[in-house]
Amino acid sequence: MEFKDYYQMLGVARDASPEAIKKAYRQLARKYHPDVSKEPDAATRMSEVNEAYAVLSDPERKAAYDNVGQGHQGGEHFTPPPGWDSGYEFSGSGFEQMDPGEFSEFFSQLFGRGGAARHHARRPTGGGRGDDRHARIELALEDAFTGGLRHLTLQHPEVDAQGRVQMRSRVLEVQIPRGVRPGQFIRLAGQGGPGQPPGDLLLEVSFRPHPLFHVENGVLVGRLPVAPWEAALGAVVPVALPDGHTLKVRVPAGAQAGRRLTVRGRGLPSATPGDLELVMQVVLPSGLDPRAKALYEQMARELTDFDARKVAAAEAERGETPT
Repeated sequence: MEFKDYYQMLGVARDASPEAIKKAYRQLARKYHPDVSKEPDAATRMSEVNEAYAVLSDPERKAAYDNVGQGHQGGEHFTPPPGWDSGYEFSGSGFEQMDPGEFSEFFSQLFGRGGAARHHARRPTGGGRGDDRHARIELALEDAFTGGLRHLTLQHPEVDAQGRVQMRSRVLEVQIPRGVRPGQFIRLAGQGGPGQPPGDLLLEVSFRPHPLFHVENGVLVGRLPVAPWEAALGAVVPVALPDGHTLKVRVPAGAQAGRRLTVRGRGLPSATPGDLELVMQVVLPSGLDPRAKALYEQMARELTDFDARKVAAAEAERGETPT
């Protein structure tokens, strides 16, 4: 998608004060408001101005935008890096009142329901209670198997007496429950916004990328590299799980690349353990190895009726997708 330079849209410097941002917004709003403007693109420009002000006028959104936007120019191709907003605290103020559909795809990706501004925290209900806050945290996949105590650093933007945004860090001691899933929330009572009593802090769990495994809808999915003869003849092969244990898995004879083998109850731990799905990946010996090259040449001579393209097309018709 296209990167939006909100500072350029409002015509202000990156170190502009909140007052300067508000002044620029008001001037542009008077110029482009569809009810009074004679500019041909008034509606589009007004939407852009509103979007830019929605971000730059809010300390939390502004801090997140400044973090992810470093080194990017308006109009260039942009994809938010995975987990870019992990470790940032967001309060409930204002987010639930906005409709991300009013603005660009860029805004929706960063600050919509799937972005940094998403929050499932409860706002104050009166009586001086602090607001609940929300933060995303990234854990190792291994943490789902072991659980345990972790020290996590979170950042929260605060506005000083001069109106400047300052990032404050704090370290929290968090008990990670065994069997935690991506998207699950860990509630820390009293660690949210200040008040009597303080609000709560909700930590939304995600997993850092793992070289072999990931989670799909609660199912642990991993790659299973096998040799061609293991796939063709069948074999029992070891699988190293994220928790350090090794599992023996039977590969059926004639299995093709892309086939999924399901192992019941050997996925993420829980009262009812999840399943493990292994996607077969056939790894070929290098043709630079003289022994392998000789065998490939022999197969080429003796298996002249084998057509890889026809086999792949037949698998595609059956709904199989080799990888």
